Amino acid sequence: MIPARSFCLIRHGETAANAEAIIAGATDVPLTPRGRDQARALAGREWPSGIALFASPMSRARDTALLAFPGLDHQPEPDLRERDWGIFEGRPVADLPPREITPQGGEGWDDMLARVDRAIRRICATSGDALPVLVCHSGVIRAARVLWTTGDAGDRPPNATPILFSPDGDRFKEGTI
Repeated sequence: MIPARSFCLIRHGETAANAEAIIAGATDVPLTPRGRDQARALAGREWPSGIALFASPMSRARDTALLAFPGLDHQPEPDLRERDWGIFEGRPVADLPPREITPQGGEGWDDMLARVDRAIRRICATSGDALPVLVCHSGVIRAARVLWTTGDAGDRPPNATPILFSPDGDRFKEGTI
């Protein structure tokens, strides 16, 4: 069952791990200068009046939220954190195992799907009339795709690009805001 309303997911701005194609799921890495610029650029966008802002507890997501929405408080949401890739943290992205494999010392894909499902449903249910805007990670966006759009994780989403998930029958469609 899909959440009963639209929501917006934004992957944090670029990090050195992103730029160098290094796995940094549970590793707390900062934004690069480019990532900070990407986040600041979001502040110049037209947003609907009334948004409820949430962010992963990882510094790259928190900093993106602060730079993209200056003056607007965000609520931390621990379940929006990126997947823990265990023994693969710090290795090249090319070394990632298939998504369905639970890495030693890491989080299983089914566990992440359940965590993201709970978080987004809870956020949508408690945001009142405001549009929920969630600053999160590539893995969270991919989990939302699997849960509510095509069932496919798709390509890695770009940094600092809002993706609107809108109800479309019994699924969601992805769009821009």
